[in-house]
Amino acid sequence: MPSSLQIAQEATLRPITEIAAAAGLEPDEIDPYGRYKAKVSLSVLDRLASKADGKLIDVTAITPTKAGEGKTTTAVALTQGLGHIGKSVALCLREASLGPVFGIKGGAAGGGYTQVVPMEDMNLHFTGDIHAIGAANNLLAAMLETHLLHGNVLNIDPLSISWRRCMDINDRSLRDIVVGLGGKANGFPRQTGFDITAASEVMAIAAVASDLKDLRARLGAITVGNTYDGEPVTAEQLQAAGSMTVLLKETIKPNLVQTLEGQPAFVHCGPFANIAHGNNSVVADRVALKLADYVVTESGFASDMGMEKFFDIVCRLGNLKPDAVVLVATVKALKHHAGDPDGGMDAIETGAANMVRHLGIIREFGLNTVVAVNAFPGDATEEVELVKRIALEHGAYAAEVNNGFLQGGKGGAALAEAVVAAADEPSKFEFIYPLDAPIEDKIEAIARRVYGADGISLLPAARAKIKAFDKAGLNKLPICMAKTHLSLSHDPLLANAPTGFTVGVRDLRAYTGAGWIVALCGDMQTMPGLGKTPAAIHVDIDDRGETVGLF
Repeated sequence: MPSSLQIAQEATLRPITEIAAAAGLEPDEIDPYGRYKAKVSLSVLDRLASKADGKLIDVTAITPTKAGEGKTTTAVALTQGLGHIGKSVALCLREASLGPVFGIKGGAAGGGYTQVVPMEDMNLHFTGDIHAIGAANNLLAAMLETHLLHGNVLNIDPLSISWRRCMDINDRSLRDIVVGLGGKANGFPRQTGFDITAASEVMAIAAVASDLKDLRARLGAITVGNTYDGEPVTAEQLQAAGSMTVLLKETIKPNLVQTLEGQPAFVHCGPFANIAHGNNSVVADRVALKLADYVVTESGFASDMGMEKFFDIVCRLGNLKPDAVVLVATVKALKHHAGDPDGGMDAIETGAANMVRHLGIIREFGLNTVVAVNAFPGDATEEVELVKRIALEHGAYAAEVNNGFLQGGKGGAALAEAVVAAADEPSKFEFIYPLDAPIEDKIEAIARRVYGADGISLLPAARAKIKAFDKAGLNKLPICMAKTHLSLSHDPLLANAPTGFTVGVRDLRAYTGAGWIVALCGDMQTMPGLGKTPAAIHVDIDDRGETVGLF
């Protein structure tokens, strides 16, 4: 079998104008970026305002191994499978960050014969959205420094500044830095740091803004620090929000591309689910729901991460209602959770406790679950069947094998049939916590009802922030937990379905523009680092000028 990159490079793509027309978009509602990608005007939402929304399917996963379990591949396979059985379907994915592309996970466009194309563009610069987000973020930082130097009219306490710079590369040396060295002309010396762009508040704002006006208002509401009197200082007060919006006026438009089998794919925004809210943009979901009968959207990492945030944050802010969930599981991951990666059926039985826990998490939200066993070539048939049986025994609506990697839409057809049936069943979607609950209670509800913890432990810095946020009137905001994706707990070493643990929260951040509070758990970092052998080592250009080693 050729590599995923070879398959993508050899694919015959349809012009994006044809994809747009087939999806129901008017010619003046798209701005092509070359032949195979386009920006979509939000005016389509006004034109189709009276049209009923399609069914919304969220694709999530069990707790993954470090390399992931093929969630994007499964989302694309389901999309192509729905197309294979004759359904009107659209896919919504996050944009690829260069951090994981050149880090450990590689690309974010699927794999094998279930991919979104043009694959190279998507995994690298695409339409420039992430670059624009980084520029807007860092413009605010620069304008803040300039304000301090030229009189500090707003009376900002430099030591209270919480706004951080960002970049779209994993660079651990920038987590904690000192700026302003070299004299007064270079700024006020203080400790700060960088976040990865995908985890920045500007990215979060782009992902939840409903239109350009809302984007402008949310950017203006960003809190950068406090005055010496303890009052918050915003980007609006720094007169930065207008120029930031201008940098992002094209970024807010969803990007349209296609699957290998020609289904429309809206790829927009790219937050990490272990740090940020981990889902594509609200406007991409809204556009897709107006155009297609079935919309497949993928939440980052596992159900305790991106899915919980999709439901408790994104669905609240975007007034979205999911109809069913696909839970991706692999034989490999279940053996990993058993602590026996080379084991057999017994290891699957033991590690399946993790899958069972995730099925329970989805039940907490009142939705039907279809388990998709993402098949790998080395998986034994009896092992795959065992995973399916355990899933059904513990409450899954259905369990099917995803063979899309090898077979494309045909290999995802059985999964698609099961998802259609699940989405047609009645469900009672509900949130994990009410917004008017105290901040501490909301964090504890997530820890107990989603992670399975005995409770939470708030360090002094976190308790102080809760008091400050209560005083500032921010206590009605939802919670975005920043924790490891490698465990249901905050400790990456606790595999499978841990019990008897307490989630430690070391600090809180108020994303006043995006509209939620970030709870930093354990030693979770907002700037990842590259591993010993990053994927970037294998990426190169061959003698013909073609990319090699990108996966």
